[in-house]
Amino acid sequence: MKRLLIVFVGLLTALSFSSCGYNTMVSKDENVKGKWAQVENAYQRRADLIPNLVNTVKGAAQHEEGTLTAVTEARAKATSIQVDPNNLSEEAIANFQQNQDGLSQAIGRLLVSVESYPDLKANANFQELQAQLEGTENRISVERRAYNEAVQDYNTTVRSFPNNIMAGIFGFKAKGTFKATEGSDKAPTVQF
Repeated sequence: MKRLLIVFVGLLTALSFSSCGYNTMVSKDENVKGKWAQVENAYQRRADLIPNLVNTVKGAAQHEEGTLTAVTEARAKATSIQVDPNNLSEEAIANFQQNQDGLSQAIGRLLVSVESYPDLKANANFQELQAQLEGTENRISVERRAYNEAVQDYNTTVRSFPNNIMAGIFGFKAKGTFKATEGSDKAPTVQF
């Protein structure tokens, strides 16, 4: 009986340290961290575009000072939130997402207010910034999806037997994913 237990423990240890164990979890953890870095890069690109957008609008739309201030404050708040790649928990991701969503809403209000300024809408610099911002929003979406896919793969690995035993021993924990913004499942009401 003792011999059978030793063989079982030895087999479990060998499996856990093989390519389907510890090394795989390390590899998938690094993949998640890399995907997270790409998410941060995309959000940083958006944050870098905002000062130029605000300055362009400021010159043509003096009556929008409150909206411009809100965008600037939302940018400052969103860029102040840093998530440690070693702690990509549900709470950390939700906090990061909440601040980024606040910035998205402020930018949306700014772009809606610009509709009242035909000269600004025709401004080549503004059009270029708006196109870059739209492209960046698409990049953010792509990077978030890639991150979520990497996290799903990682979480499946650390929660599967026998990896879950090694994950517990070595501190590999499930990571958080981006969730849809509350209310995004309902189509907006359009009235003419």
